[in-house]
Amino acid sequence: MEKIRYIITNKWFKFSVVALLYLLWVIWLGNYWWLIGLIIIFDLYISKKVKWAFWKKQYKEGEKRSVLLEWVDAIIFALVAATFIRMYFIEAYVIPTSSMESSLLTGDYLFVSKVAYGPRVPQTPLSTPLVHNMLPVFNTKSYVEWIKWPYRRMAGLGHVKRDDIVVFSWPHGDSVLTKAPMADYYAEVRINGKEYTEQALGPVMVRPVDKKDNYVKRCVAVAGDTMEIRNGQVLVNSIPQKIVEGIQMTYTVITNGTPINQLTLDKLKISPVEIHFDPTLPGYSRLPLTAFSSEEIKKIPNVVSVEQNNSIYPHDYPDAPIVIFPFTTNNRWTRDNFGPLWVPKKGATVSLSRENLPLYQRIISVYEGNKLEVKDDQIIINNQATNEYTFKMDYYFMMGDNRHNSLDSRYWGFVPEDHVVGKPAMVWFSTDKYKSFPNSIRWKRIFKLV
Repeated sequence: MEKIRYIITNKWFKFSVVALLYLLWVIWLGNYWWLIGLIIIFDLYISKKVKWAFWKKQYKEGEKRSVLLEWVDAIIFALVAATFIRMYFIEAYVIPTSSMESSLLTGDYLFVSKVAYGPRVPQTPLSTPLVHNMLPVFNTKSYVEWIKWPYRRMAGLGHVKRDDIVVFSWPHGDSVLTKAPMADYYAEVRINGKEYTEQALGPVMVRPVDKKDNYVKRCVAVAGDTMEIRNGQVLVNSIPQKIVEGIQMTYTVITNGTPINQLTLDKLKISPVEIHFDPTLPGYSRLPLTAFSSEEIKKIPNVVSVEQNNSIYPHDYPDAPIVIFPFTTNNRWTRDNFGPLWVPKKGATVSLSRENLPLYQRIISVYEGNKLEVKDDQIIINNQATNEYTFKMDYYFMMGDNRHNSLDSRYWGFVPEDHVVGKPAMVWFSTDKYKSFPNSIRWKRIFKLV
């Protein structure tokens, strides 16, 4: 026992273990400049020439220890460890909206695995620990862009697959209206014009990829797929999407003039914010229901009819052509009848024309950093006239499970691979903001695997 204790407490043993773990991390990171850190580890455990923990006091024998300095030491260690774990392994998120109901609920607190698809190496590494993009108290950026690193992803356990729930940086989150930070800048500009939008809601704050707001949606199509939506049914490569229990659509539910009992709606887990009884129908014009709950609603005695809402062409509101991707009047796409659309794949080459350029222009100019111009009938990329383009990244098509209450790829297009953050692994806590404590706690969802 004494021998084991001696080995464990030996400085060379400690150095070897820490150096091995650090070496494995450097290999995973793939940047061997970080091997310089082994010098620091050697000095920490063996040579001890530099006082790396400068805030720590060297106590003389019998001297009273400072509680304050020990707290400072503990806090610094906790911040470093938490930042490292958050950056490369797992991060906590909360679901703020109902776009993924009934799969993920508003008020769900998630642990998101970064290793599922491989963690992104930070592109703006100089940032306040444990804060994403804004300092909440001061309402200013939590990062500086003095150092910018190119996109690189470390090895992960797998790749994004169809039907995965994915956390990603919002593609349109590079331009943020400071007076309306949740608004889609590009949609506002298309509807109201650039000058009016920036005067009324600006100024505009520009964010790098890794500091954009994060969204969570379901991946319905991966790079190389051809996807289509017909009357709300998603088809990928002409095959209907497999049945996912949590997917819901809105339905027009006609009653005999009386509302459905609230307890019944609660049992069907319908969000109170989306329940609007219209006595002039009489009934509900947009009741969100899963396939299962739509059948259950039909069994209620005061329900007369249940019909799924499907958006068809011509649009029922004038701005639809410039709201639905790719924001042109050349097609007849709606939220429920969309495509067919091919999802760009790394290394694939596509023919370009004035007609199909709106599908790919943001990829070419923004996500892949090329200079794109259109002069007369010519498409010019990086000062060269061309009629084709080869993609540098894989792309994905994401949709919320609450199909009629989700801003997703139907409204802003493809999600680039460098925007992928991770995969939700577990709901570690969940609260219902429409109920008072302790009834607000959703006990059955705590530690629920996703």
